[in-house]
Amino acid sequence: MKRSFVNSIVLAFILLFPIKQLNSWVFFGHIRINKMAVFTLPPEMIGFYKRYVDYVSENAVNPDKRRYASKGEAPRHYIDIDHYGNDTLDPFEAVPMRWQDAIAKYTEDTLQAYGIVPWHINSMMYWLTDAFKKQNVERIIYLSADLGHYIGDAHVPLHTTKNYNGQLTGQRGIHGFWESRIPELTADEYDYFVGRAAYIKSPLEDAWNTVKVSHVAVDSMLNFERILNDKFPSDQKYTYENRGASIMKQYSLDYTMAYNEMLDGMVERRMRKAVISVGSMWYTAWVNAGEPDLNKLLLSPKELVLLEKEAKELEEQFEGNAIKGREHDH
Repeated sequence: MKRSFVNSIVLAFILLFPIKQLNSWVFFGHIRINKMAVFTLPPEMIGFYKRYVDYVSENAVNPDKRRYASKGEAPRHYIDIDHYGNDTLDPFEAVPMRWQDAIAKYTEDTLQAYGIVPWHINSMMYWLTDAFKKQNVERIIYLSADLGHYIGDAHVPLHTTKNYNGQLTGQRGIHGFWESRIPELTADEYDYFVGRAAYIKSPLEDAWNTVKVSHVAVDSMLNFERILNDKFPSDQKYTYENRGASIMKQYSLDYTMAYNEMLDGMVERRMRKAVISVGSMWYTAWVNAGEPDLNKLLLSPKELVLLEKEAKELEEQFEGNAIKGREHDH
């Protein structure tokens, strides 16, 4: 009964505060993950985060917008861990966990070239902890939104491989298929009762564990799509849908649901794990900062307007970039 009651509350929250439609459907998952992560927080934190839930959730997509305008942003979203391994060498044994050790072995240029998401998550945890210590509300909610995005990315299998969009196996487009199309059609049915946020002893180790679990799933998600493609009627694989003023080619409902069934709930499991991971990282940063009283912190209307202005400027900059038709990357 408790599980059903909590799920009813979460569903009601989703219906009362619908997710804003944005430029790309890939944004959907990030917004949902951050929003649901708020419900994992303890009483000492949940009131604060619910106060700013619109900002923390809607601005979860900002890192994706910045990647087309900010040099150095893209590598923060992924790690091509298979670049470092081979038939006899486990890449997770090859790459040192600590940033300085990894630089000493591979150089920073190499690490940046093949992605730095676990290290960037760890850096953001340091910054968020510092913001809690200084009780800087603007920084807390800004960094919380961004941190949730990178954690969400680390939970996506194709953010951990050189074959990030199936381009190496003749499956171009599978990135958005797994990360966007499936959640778009199924996420309202997911079980968001993921439990209470827990303290993470080592955020860096936890980030690496997330990448490792995600990477294990790469082969199966590629193989399942290949099998489905071979047996599914080719004229029923895609459909065309109106998206605002545009007509877009999409994987059909039948093809999407068949793939989701073959994955046996993989997308939901990774999204659920991302939700609890985001909440736990927020909670850990707060604990490490000495558990400041968040109920005493409140942005003035003017301060909140300035934050929203920055988000709007980023949105306009993103819309102004000529990225239409660009292949979905990491």
